[in-house]
Parts: sequence; C-alpha cells; structure tokens
Amino acid sequence: MKLQHFREVVAIAEQGSIRAAARLLGVAQPALTRSLADLEHELGAPLFERRVRGVIPTPLGQAFVRRAASISQEIRRTEEEMAQLRGATTGTVTAGLSIAAHLAFLPSALAPFLKRYPDTRLHVIEGFYPTLEGGLREGRIDFYFGVDPGPPIARELSREVFRPNRRTVLCRAGHPLAASTSLSQLSSAGWTTTSITVSAEDEVSAIFERHGLPAPKLALRCQSALTVMTCIAYSDLLAMVPLQWSKFALTRGALTTIEVKEELAAPPLVIIKRADLPLTPAATHLLTLLKRAPAASGHATRSL
Repeated sequence: MKLQHFREVVAIAEQGSIRAAARLLGVAQPALTRSLADLEHELGAPLFERRVRGVIPTPLGQAFVRRAASISQEIRRTEEEMAQLRGATTGTVTAGLSIAAHLAFLPSALAPFLKRYPDTRLHVIEGFYPTLEGGLREGRIDFYFGVDPGPPIARELSREVFRPNRRTVLCRAGHPLAASTSLSQLSSAGWTTTSITVSAEDEVSAIFERHGLPAPKLALRCQSALTVMTCIAYSDLLAMVPLQWSKFALTRGALTTIEVKEELAAPPLVIIKRADLPLTPAATHLLTLLKRAPAASGHATRSL
C-alpha cells in the first residue's frame, strides 16, 4: 500500500468516477485503474462497485475512504507545516465559524491574516456545528470557533471554552416595540429564529419560560444570518440574536436592539479541533487573531 493510494481512493469516492478522479489528479485513467486494481488485490476485496455512470464505494470501500481521507489530510497538513516553518506563505486553512464569530471576530482578523499569509487559500464556513463535525474528524476543517454545541462531541475532538455569551433582542429601526424594557412586553410579537444551533427555537422558548412567560410565537424559521437580517429589516418580526449583529456595518442604522431587563443567557463560545492533530502555523495564526479580536476583550460579545 502506497501513500498515493489514499489520495486516489478519496478522489474516486468524491468524484464518483475513475475518469473524473484521473482528471482531478492529473494522471492517465488507465494508470489510475491499474493502481486501484493493485490496491484491491492487496486488500483482497473490491473498494468500489462499478456502475454504468461511475462507481460507488462498497462497505469496505466506505471504511477505507474514511481512513484514507483522514490520512490524506494529515499528509497535507504535514507538507504545509514544513513549508510554512521554512517561511512559505502558501497552504490551505479551513475554519468553521458560527454567526457570532463571523460578525465579532473575523472582520478584524481577516486583513492581518491575509497580510501574513497572502498565498494561503482561506476557506471560511458559516457552520451549524453538526454539519462540520465530520470535516473536523477527518481533518478537512482545521477548527471550529463558535457556539458550544453541547455534549457530547466526538471522542477524537477537543473542546476549549473561550468565553461566556449572552443574547439581545433585535428589531428594525422604528419598530413599535423598540422602547420595550421587558420580555413580557414582547411575548405577543412574532419572532424569527435560525437553525444554526440544534435547538435554537427551544432555547429562545426556554428563556421566556424561565421568566414565567409563555413561549413566543415563532412566525419564521431561517437557515442563515442574512435571511434573519432581511426579514427583521422588512417586517415587525423580532429575533433573539448576538448583540454584535446590531454593530455590524452592513446593517447599522437599519436594525436596532431592544434593551430588556432580563438576562438573556446563551451557550459559551468554544474552540473545537482534532485532539491529536496540531494546527499548521497558518491555522494557528488565524485562530490567534480571532481570539485577540477587539470583540474578544469585553463581555459585550454575545452569541446565538
């Protein structure tokens, strides 16, 4: 078994055909077919089921692809780390960030990161944690920085609590309830929430119930921060969101906060990454910049 086999099998699985994988890898299709046949002969079983329009992994192939993907990513990390330690500014960094991290920490971290690593391919994902966990486990995502998903997380991952968080209520400028001072004055309003956390709707309802109030009416459920902001700006809907949303340059003036007396608790911000895989210098630098962002120094940062 050779290192090239890991890359080849992952490419075939991702592309769904040997021809497409050969094109991606820059090798001749017959050569890739022979290499796969040699590997399957060594393993004593087929890794892919051949079909008219491509291939799909067999059960054995699925297990091999999972292992090969992790190994391939670690090889990539090792190559990039060695190059970066020699002064190179190339490589790849993939970070999964919650909405709070996008709005509060990324803006001030982005420019200095790009200045230090101008040739690095940066991939930032606005992530619902469960959709990112597989990438973290396989090493395709370097780290997750955002809302604590709650226990449990995969055993091969480590979790560092970065800081506590709170929420605020957001509405459009000029909203008839903008001067309210208590959740009790907002209980009859229509609300929107995201599905960024597993139980976003339940978490908001729990806050109302904690203060002896009925659960709010959920009129709209959104899949992204942009949708939430748009719907709030053009309706009388309310949302319980990170405080930094009201500071965001693109929506400042269009949206405002409703200052209620109740404490609006939220899960803490955390950093999750593979416990056994050190970050590359570039990924470490990005994470350090995120943690040092101005929003990280005060308790005004809040998270959904």
